[in-house]
Amino acid sequence: MDIDRRQLALPALAIGLLGVVPVLVASADEEAVAKSVEAFRAAQVAADAKAFDALCAPELSYSHSDGRVEDKAVFIANATNGKSKWLSLKYEDPKVRVVGDAAIVRFHWLGEQESAADGKKSSTNLHILMNWQKQGADWKLLTRASTKL
Repeated sequence: MDIDRRQLALPALAIGLLGVVPVLVASADEEAVAKSVEAFRAAQVAADAKAFDALCAPELSYSHSDGRVEDKAVFIANATNGKSKWLSLKYEDPKVRVVGDAAIVRFHWLGEQESAADGKKSSTNLHILMNWQKQGADWKLLTRASTKL
């Protein structure tokens, strides 16, 4: 295959204008999923059952790093029971990939909780995988899995 200077001119110009850093533009769905992920984090910190109900699919399968698996009702009950409170919870370096009506989300979870019973603090350092599904106009959390780091 022969390539002449004209065929190289446009890519070279683009690299010159944009530099070597690629430009990534999130789709509207990726932005919507990212907002849902942040709303979920905020609901965790606030122990907000109403927000969890709105964000989670009825078919939710929520697994913890210790191997426990909860359905939607059990997850919401345990996440809002007041036995502990979040002192901090960060979702670092989230990555969202939309594939049709599904979204794959991965991030690094760093959290610190305090037990209501004795004030004991505990930290968590996890890798999280979430799968979101577009149901109607909304993105709903369908599955969540975690791995201890």
